[in-house]
Amino acid sequence: MISFRMRKLFAILISVFLILSICGCSKDVTIKETYDNGFRTYYEMSDDTWQCDGLPYKYRLEISGRMPNAAKDSTFVYLSNIKSISFEQAWKAAGLSSSSDDYFSPEDAVLVEME
Repeated sequence: MISFRMRKLFAILISVFLILSICGCSKDVTIKETYDNGFRTYYEMSDDTWQCDGLPYKYRLEISGRMPNAAKDSTFVYLSNIKSISFEQAWKAAGLSSSSDDYFSPEDAVLVEME
């Protein structure tokens, strides 16, 4: 049998939940801007996050440098949940490494632009 105190606590929790859901405390995230460069379509969201292929990312990183034996610099743009990606990691994960250990999981980072 449920005690009076437990019923009262349960009623209070239900009330708080209903009030929060009615007042609209949840924030609807919308697309702020769409980027379609012919390589990958990705989105800047209204909560200042990024999205590609349905996955959310915290950062948009532009990583520039010169690959070994290259004549000019390259730039890789990644959406990432990793705060910092080195240029070496970026070019290897862009498909230029023969080792699968050099690639990011889709939850960690995705290449969206390459120059």
